[in-house]
Amino acid sequence: MNNQIELIRSKRRTIAIEITSDARVIVRAPMRVPVSEINRFIGEKADWIDKHLKMMEKRKEEREAGDRQPLSKQEIKLLTTRAKRIIPERVRFYAGFMGLSYGRITIRMQKSRWGSCSAKKNLNFNCLLMLTPPEIVDYVVVHELCHLKEMNHSPRFWAEVEKVLPDYKERRKWLKDHEKEIIV
Repeated sequence: MNNQIELIRSKRRTIAIEITSDARVIVRAPMRVPVSEINRFIGEKADWIDKHLKMMEKRKEEREAGDRQPLSKQEIKLLTTRAKRIIPERVRFYAGFMGLSYGRITIRMQKSRWGSCSAKKNLNFNCLLMLTPPEIVDYVVVHELCHLKEMNHSPRFWAEVEKVLPDYKERRKWLKDHEKEIIV
């Protein structure tokens, strides 16, 4: 492993490793866990990290070359697993911040949508969001949560999004600009 490892400490309870779509290694750890324990955990997961880094680096090269092959079942499963860990955490965070309640969260591979919100307050998200930067995942989460207040794309809806993410227009533009690279 030649990659730098980014360490993010928070109030979480466990240590987790994330390989981002741009082939970065992020280790998330509780505040009080000693660095020696974090290093031991990373060492135990070295083979897993190498395997997934190679896969993400290959994907990154294919995207840059415009030569992207369809995702394999294993890659979709990996993205879905990551999404099931990350997206509900972001939904809980933003729903709490916004004072909203919601129903079920579903993660699946979708061909045309990043997310959706049902009249029953159930939220659906595309596992391909894991191929976008974290701030884009947050934008889609906030977008869908705002549909709990406004089930449309009226000026009132966009005002709700802007209250939470004042830079939502840049995030929305990023998603539109990169959509065809990610959803095939």
